[in-house]
Amino acid sequence: MPPSYLPLSNWFVVSLRPVGQHRRLLHAAKALGADGLSLPGLRLAAREDTPTRVVLGSALQCAQVIFTSPAAVRFAVRLRMLPPDAPMGEPRTVFALGATTRAALHRAGFADVVVPSQATSESLLALPGLASVRGMRIGIVTAPDGRGLLAQRLRERGAALVIAEVYARMPARLDRTHARRLLDARRHGAVCVTSAEALGNVLAALPDAARAALLRCVAVVSSERLEAIARAAGFPTVIRADAPSPRALLDALRAHASQRTFR
Repeated sequence: MPPSYLPLSNWFVVSLRPVGQHRRLLHAAKALGADGLSLPGLRLAAREDTPTRVVLGSALQCAQVIFTSPAAVRFAVRLRMLPPDAPMGEPRTVFALGATTRAALHRAGFADVVVPSQATSESLLALPGLASVRGMRIGIVTAPDGRGLLAQRLRERGAALVIAEVYARMPARLDRTHARRLLDARRHGAVCVTSAEALGNVLAALPDAARAALLRCVAVVSSERLEAIARAAGFPTVIRADAPSPRALLDALRAHASQRTFR
């Protein structure tokens, strides 16, 4: 039992991160006094076939390259293709969709990475380096079945895209243990939502009683779009974090928890 003076000592925090990626969020939540519960909304699988390698090689030779997630970096590294040399006489600009992706790129050997103020496609598209791209070749390292907004907008601006889909997102398997842990939780609940796909997968996979228990939690979301999705799903309380990082999500929850304390 955590000390009662910790800011989240009366809470449990639900992570919807992909299989094997819960540790950072739940470890940080535990340090603040919360119990942690993992409900993986996704399973990530590498795409290591020859066509993927060929397209990734072409994407990395573009004058501008965008990585949409830390997983995109990790799976590109698994293909042993990072970091390549820049094309002769053509400096490459590397963009990351968020600070966590930038950190992954730094570890992969990219020294200079451009990142938007918020980890959203809209913020990335607002960067000066992606404003005038007509006639340019832009590489995007990503997974299939995403929102598609980034590629759509860049094509509308006249860019030619090389999209390397280096991994696939699939629903994770939830069993009765996941549902039981959720039903047995006796504290205030908060679920961290950074992916609409993960949230949808979990809500679809849970039995009715467990789904109802999840929807009674506070939803901590990382964007305006996810706020609307969480409200439409039925969460009665939705709070916005500044970013999808564990620190930002838990900071938002701490602020909310302190307001509850003094009401």
